[in-house]
Amino acid sequence: MSEQRQHAEIVHWRRSLWRGALCEPVLLVLTPTELRAHDRASGIVFRTAPAEVSGRLTRFGTLRLNVAGRRYDLVGRGADLSPAPSAEQERDLAALRRSPASAPAGSTGSTNSTGAVDQLLNAGAAGRMRAWYARLNTAGARLS
Repeated sequence: MSEQRQHAEIVHWRRSLWRGALCEPVLLVLTPTELRAHDRASGIVFRTAPAEVSGRLTRFGTLRLNVAGRRYDLVGRGADLSPAPSAEQERDLAALRRSPASAPAGSTGSTNSTGAVDQLLNAGAAGRMRAWYARLNTAGARLS
């Protein structure tokens, strides 16, 4: 990853497999030196060096990260019952994307493309998480 690049996107933290209301939006930010996630109130969910992250990508497109002994299941979109991203998250994301250190809009840092079925049935959510997997892998995360 280039020293000048950062990636930011709103993804969803699936806190429960069965309760859609517990699938919360988080602002995920990757810089060359840190990975962090912010909740709807702009609080820090986690902050760590990419090399301290381990995890895997499931075949259904869930990015399972282990950070400081805790597991975070991240998905590309929430359930119908999930809360929407907060205005603060949207503002923070817009500010991060305007930053000169940000990757160009639409840049994923990955050659993975979103398939037609993923686009049709899941709004490209699995493809977004494959792109995050590739970014984290490039940044030094221990992913399988």
